[in-house]
Amino acid sequence: MPFTRRHALGRSLGLGVAALARPALAQRGFPDKAIRMLVPWAPGGTTDVQMRAFCDAASRRLGQPVVVENKAGAGGILGAQALLNERPDGYTLAQMPISVFRIPYMSSRPPFDPLVDFTYVTHLTGYLFGVVVKADAPWADFPAFLADAKANPGKFNYGTPGVGTSLHITMEQIAGMRDVRYVHVPFRGVAENMGALLGGQIHATADSSGWGPLVEEGRLRLLVTWGPERAKRFPNVPTLKELGMDIVSTSPYGVAGPKGMDPAVVRALDTAFRAAIGDPSHAAVLDRYDMPAMAMGPEEYTGFVRRTVEEESAMIRRMGLRL
Repeated sequence: MPFTRRHALGRSLGLGVAALARPALAQRGFPDKAIRMLVPWAPGGTTDVQMRAFCDAASRRLGQPVVVENKAGAGGILGAQALLNERPDGYTLAQMPISVFRIPYMSSRPPFDPLVDFTYVTHLTGYLFGVVVKADAPWADFPAFLADAKANPGKFNYGTPGVGTSLHITMEQIAGMRDVRYVHVPFRGVAENMGALLGGQIHATADSSGWGPLVEEGRLRLLVTWGPERAKRFPNVPTLKELGMDIVSTSPYGVAGPKGMDPAVVRALDTAFRAAIGDPSHAAVLDRYDMPAMAMGPEEYTGFVRRTVEEESAMIRRMGLRL
């Protein structure tokens, strides 16, 4: 049966509130073995570094290892897809990028229903996004890049971590606002994206702040950031809003498990995870990448998912985005 917004929003939230309302059936001594954390991005990128610091801090509070397992590709939804085949015992979790709430509504055969198929545990943080070019590129600022792209339709390209990601969607929103046509080139992660840019295979990269060290070293030039205000590390670089485009994109994310998790296990994980967010070692990584702490517990996070799905599905219909 086709997956429609009305269909999805009319169904239960799976984990959501229903699961948390059930009587607690907590496994005694949870956790008594290692927990797998599926990270749907390549090693070495911003999310991978942040999640490894977070998992290390969470391990110290849970008394068991929280082990990162990378599942890169498909715009960041492979972790969520893997949860469909896992037991809801709290021992397999995944980072949930906003593409999880977007791609099902872009597809004629959705891989899952984000409102039904997952247990939302703890919301964590969001990104600093921006557009970078090589240091010797001819564009001194983002308006110059857009003007050149407008004057030469289809000549210039840009890389992102994948189709349906916030980087892809926002770049296409910008193109629509400025009547620009450039070519999207999806990659599996920041390492491939940066390699292609530095090697001259693409003209620009839209990605999270893993580009920061290369900008600071003078190998890349940061043209614009997408947050609500200028980045602390790059105060001379304007935001999209300052350039006249009413867009703020931070792509917030959290951690979820399979649907039907024991509410007491969810609470145990959330308690440890929210403490881990503020752990000094993790907080230092957030600060390094200009990522804000955005802690939410299960109920608040589930409500956030519901609102996000409504907003994203409406945007997808408005823009006519299809896979």
